[in-house]
Amino acid sequence: MSIRGWINYFSLGNMKSIVTSIDERLRTRLRVIIWKQWKKKSRRLWGLLKLGVPKWIADKVSGWGDHYQLVAQKSVIKRAISKPVLKKRGLVSCLDYYLERHVLKVS
Repeated sequence: MSIRGWINYFSLGNMKSIVTSIDERLRTRLRVIIWKQWKKKSRRLWGLLKLGVPKWIADKVSGWGDHYQLVAQKSVIKRAISKPVLKKRGLVSCLDYYLERHVLKVS
């Protein structure tokens, strides 16, 4: 809600690079939160398998423990918890929403 309100207010300005950066950081932070919710190795393995990661990769990755930011930026996690997956779960992409609103306000 606050993302939409903020973008609606400032959508006349040219801030595509800023919104892109915010969108990337927000998705990375959500990946960290999801990884922290899966506290044990078995739960991480279960979550990765549920997201479609092959078992041999999920088994290796699920052992990565407390390096949350590093884990969230790895390609395995980025592919498993991708932008379409987050969109399906209800996340509004800042960049997509900004581009949609910017075109409407400029034209």
